[in-house]
Formats: sequence, structure tokens, C-alpha cells
Amino acid sequence: MTRKEPDPTAGGNAATEPLSVALAQLHVEASAVDRNVDRALAAIERAATRGAALVALPELFNVGYFAFDSYERNAEPLTGETLTRIREAATEHDVAVLAGSIVEDLAATESVATPADEGLANTAVLFDSDGERRLVYRKHHLFGYDSAESDLLVPGDRLETATIGGVTVGVTTCYDLRFPKLYRRLVDAGAELVLVPSAWPYPRLEHWKTLSRARAIENQCYVATINGSGRFDDATLLGRSTVSDPWGVTVASSGDDPTLVTAEIDPETVATVRAEFPALRDRRL
Repeated sequence: MTRKEPDPTAGGNAATEPLSVALAQLHVEASAVDRNVDRALAAIERAATRGAALVALPELFNVGYFAFDSYERNAEPLTGETLTRIREAATEHDVAVLAGSIVEDLAATESVATPADEGLANTAVLFDSDGERRLVYRKHHLFGYDSAESDLLVPGDRLETATIGGVTVGVTTCYDLRFPKLYRRLVDAGAELVLVPSAWPYPRLEHWKTLSRARAIENQCYVATINGSGRFDDATLLGRSTVSDPWGVTVASSGDDPTLVTAEIDPETVATVRAEFPALRDRRL
């Protein structure tokens, strides 16, 4: 039996205007939730003032990825204080926001399917400019190398896309960059932009740069990696938030200090690249 697969080369959305995206590379302090969220809110306001239509925050921007001993006490449901403040900022500033991720208390979350009845998850939430929750992504691949993440959290099993400003958006998180099949699934679901909130540390700088470009090249889509900035007891985040276009060209990037990285995401570019070099169409499944 021949299985018919979705055709990611069949054309993009009807949008003709590019989507202005801002990656908020925040200074993240271990366990300093209030200060970290305040920085995120200030970055959202700054990005909106500069004309961004979508703002993306880093992985575990409120608690800090390497603050493992504070995961449990700072875990929140999807209706908790952190995401409520981010949602309110989205509506106040009329901008979509990817709340990079928080530690989610699954037992306290209602009305959204979860991979487990209880436990903690590394969860990113995408709000539109009306404050509506458009996408929930729980990190699929939990890091075990010199990290307590895989011991403390449960992995996600849902993979969604959402349309923001005429661009089909997907989300993965940090370590997921090393697992290309996840990105193929997003492309088959129509993704033109994949946002990757992260807490990527030194010394793996070359991995960070190479993997993000590779995911963009092989899937002929935009990949935007949103990293944090800051030093923890055993790690220093390397920053370098980056937007790669469907050819794998770096169109915007940063150093390791807190900043906003801005870029225009054009769905017409995605459609053109896939038409001119139809590698996705040539796959043998």
C-alpha cells in the first residue's frame, strides 16, 4: 500500500507581508523568578515598540535551566502567575509572544492534554496578540548529559503548529535540535518557521551554530534559536540567538550579552526556496 504524505512543497500561506520577529536574549538568574519575568516583560515592551509582531523568550526564562533544585518549588500550571503576566503583556502591547518555557506542574494543569497525570514538564506556550493560547509544546528530548533534567521532568508527546501573522509556526526546545525527525514532522504539518527556545551553554558553540543551520537547510524553513545569557554555578549560557533562512543563511544573530535579535520572516521566501530546489519533494518515504 502506498501511503500518501503531506506535501510541504505545495505552497505557503496567503500572507504577502513578512512577519517581524524579535528574539529576546535575556539575562537569566538562577531561581530569581520575579526579576527574570520583569526582564521578559521589559523585553516584550521594547520589541513591540520597535515594531515586532512576534516576540520569543528563552528556555526556562523565569527559573533558569540550571537551577535544578528550584524546579519543583517554582513549577506552575498553564494558568499560573508567569504565563498570566506574559499573556497580559501580549494583549497590552498587541504582539504575539512565545513564552520560551517554564517548569509546568502537570497535575495542576487543566483542560490541556498532558503526557502524564502528574510530574513536571519543560513547557513552552505561544500566545497570539489577543492573549489566546495558540500552541503548547512540552520538550520531547530531555537532556541527561551532566544534567538533572531527565531525572526531574517528563517528556512531551504533542507536536503542534499555529499561524501567526500568516506564517505557520512550530516550536521545539534546545536539546531537540539534535533530533532531526522532529523537524521533519513539523515541516510535514506546514511549518515555515520553527522557534527554538534554549539554554545552550559553553563550550558547545559549534554544535549550536551548525545544528540550527542544518535544521533550516534540510527542512527549507526559517529556524530561530532563542538562547539566554548568564552564568550559573556549573555553566555559562553562550547567547548567540540566531535566525537562519531556508537556504541556511544567517540573517540575524547576536553575541553573548542580553539583547534583542530582530528579523523578517517571509513565507514567500520559503515557498520560493522549496520550488527552486525541491529536495523535500524528492524524499523517499
